[in-house]
Amino acid sequence: MSDPAPETYRTLAGRGEAAFEVHGSEFIGHAAPASDVEGAEAFVASVEAEYDDATHNVPAYRVREGDSTLGSGMLREYSSDDGEPSGSAGKPTLNVLQGQELENVVVVVTRYYGGTNLGVGGLVRAYSRAAKEAVADAGSVEEEPHESLSVVAAYDDSGTVRGIIESTGYEFEATYEDVVRFEVRAPVAESDGLRDRLRSATSGRADVS
Repeated sequence: MSDPAPETYRTLAGRGEAAFEVHGSEFIGHAAPASDVEGAEAFVASVEAEYDDATHNVPAYRVREGDSTLGSGMLREYSSDDGEPSGSAGKPTLNVLQGQELENVVVVVTRYYGGTNLGVGGLVRAYSRAAKEAVADAGSVEEEPHESLSVVAAYDDSGTVRGIIESTGYEFEATYEDVVRFEVRAPVAESDGLRDRLRSATSGRADVS
């Protein structure tokens, strides 16, 4: 666990990959953004499935708990050596993410053993390099913390609500049943203002949470 989410955070712009050999062992770094812990673990599982014949698939991630990057969310950090000597693989991979202050990011380093033992120092260097190069290939961006807002409105108010949400440019989904439900992804810093606008425009009839 770590500190509450900052006003902005650094994450990956997309997916990245890097591959190289060290004394016959092949290392392949895979990096990706992850909006939540489930997404990070799903990425790890997908790499393990694709490289199920590898000697090791070493995961590490740093992801905000809860709804992606809620301002009150705490940072969850995880790594595993996946059978490598203790401290030689998972921790060095995680250290790269920590050192670059990346959040909502996951890395898996795949290794195919080449017959030569690299020693703990050699493994640390190789896993660190694979993580760094995969992250560099992905590129980084600054993001704002976001949260999800749920808005429930009667049909008579739904047009007003939808118009306000659309004017913000935020991502949203609308479900039309007996009432209209909107799920909006808004920056944490601006969510209270949006709540106030929606309640004011509907004279408090819209249920905003």
